[in-house]
Amino acid sequence: MMRFVYLLRRCLTCLSIPRPAARLDRWLAAGALPLLVSCAIIHHDSPPAAMIAPQQIRLADDIHLASEGWPSARWWEQYHDPQLDMLVELALTHAPTLAIAREHVSQASAQVELIRAGSGLQMSALAEADRERVSGHGFLSAYASHDPAIGAFGPWYWTGLVGLAAHYDIDVWGKQRDLVRAAIGEQNARRAEAAQAELELSAGVAQLYYSIQITYANLELLRQLREVRAFELDTRTARHARGLEALTQSADARAQLLAIDQQIAASEEQIVHAREALRSLAGVGPDELPALAPEPLPAPADALPATLSYELLARRPDLQAMRWLVQASFERIDAAKAAFYPSFDITAFFGFNALRMRDLFMHSSQQINFIPGLTLPIFDGGRLNANLHGARTASNTLIEQYDQAVLAAVREVAQSGSQIDDLDHRAQLQRDRIDALRFASDSAEASYQTGLGDRLTAMQARAPVIEGRLGLVQLTGDEIEAGIVLTRVLGGGYRSDDLPGHLADTKAQ
Repeated sequence: MMRFVYLLRRCLTCLSIPRPAARLDRWLAAGALPLLVSCAIIHHDSPPAAMIAPQQIRLADDIHLASEGWPSARWWEQYHDPQLDMLVELALTHAPTLAIAREHVSQASAQVELIRAGSGLQMSALAEADRERVSGHGFLSAYASHDPAIGAFGPWYWTGLVGLAAHYDIDVWGKQRDLVRAAIGEQNARRAEAAQAELELSAGVAQLYYSIQITYANLELLRQLREVRAFELDTRTARHARGLEALTQSADARAQLLAIDQQIAASEEQIVHAREALRSLAGVGPDELPALAPEPLPAPADALPATLSYELLARRPDLQAMRWLVQASFERIDAAKAAFYPSFDITAFFGFNALRMRDLFMHSSQQINFIPGLTLPIFDGGRLNANLHGARTASNTLIEQYDQAVLAAVREVAQSGSQIDDLDHRAQLQRDRIDALRFASDSAEASYQTGLGDRLTAMQARAPVIEGRLGLVQLTGDEIEAGIVLTRVLGGGYRSDDLPGHLADTKAQ
């Protein structure tokens, strides 16, 4: 109650109303008790949901990442591929998904301005003309007749009103400030979501681009393998024609050649599909996407942190967006609580009001209103408690979603890091296998060159090497894919320096 008295005294002080201090304090104390008794009461409010524990924002002890640091903001440039750089820039400029995300940011900014405007002084100009018939049994019944002595020329009149009206809500309990802060939190969340959209877009472009480059590399090796199978088919067909081999061997060679032709056709179709997906993702027309030339596949180049901890929260734009939404939900809870308290406002009017239009701008027609107001919720059918319960439930839901998203982010980083380690090990084993196969191929080629072996055997020895290289290309592609995914789940170089207070340290609302 003393806090209520103090706030009422502050309000009257702001209005410059003189007062004898002791007498006013007694008046406020006497008035505060019935106000507090009469106003709506918060029946029940649950505590906020529990936030995720800090120790859960880390990797398991058996998962180790490199210690070169987090990804850079323009992380795709680490591949040193001008074609990829051009495609990412093209997508960041034209992609519809980014345009939508930026519109969401703009919409949130407009909402902040709208709510902030509601907390300021509202003033408007009024002008009104009214043709009315005065009732003979109403408040102005004397003017329903024709009596010039009293200024009655009824029953029909043109009445006029013109002036300035003003209204100001006194935000004693900070409800409007809480709503503004909640809108700002939502605006910051939309900005983080826009950064997430940019990250998803750049990662998607890189994945599609390297799927095309991997297919180009596969096509080159498939064509080499086709040369081997075509030579084998020609040789066996010639031998069968001379009666040196059965038709079965020729048919088997032909089947292998046709299988390779099928793979080549499928790879060429994959390039067309990937290119169309890339064009759609970038948001450009069929003639705006430049031709993509085959490029050597890059070695995996990952910049990875040694630890995660709270840094992951600042690096992930999607987590930052959720943090801001949770913070905004706390402000909405405060606003919902403030709605239980009395609200104060001031309404004023200055202008002219006359029963007859010809008298409207006379000095005697001046009208001045100054109306301090107080609104006290007493019985609202449970509306305020339902509003508070809804705000608390929405906040707790956001907290639970945030906790789940943090755990999912840690899991994604752990899985991607573990996958890269596994792929790197398998790629090394594949290189060792190719070296062994190449030794056998080189030996067969040397025997052919010295006349100790035939050309068919030398050509057939090349096939396992090419097939091994095909397997290595696939592993390399998987490594590149996993590296892009890991960059994405680490935030892709995003770093928020404008963070809400850590949610685990937020006071109980």
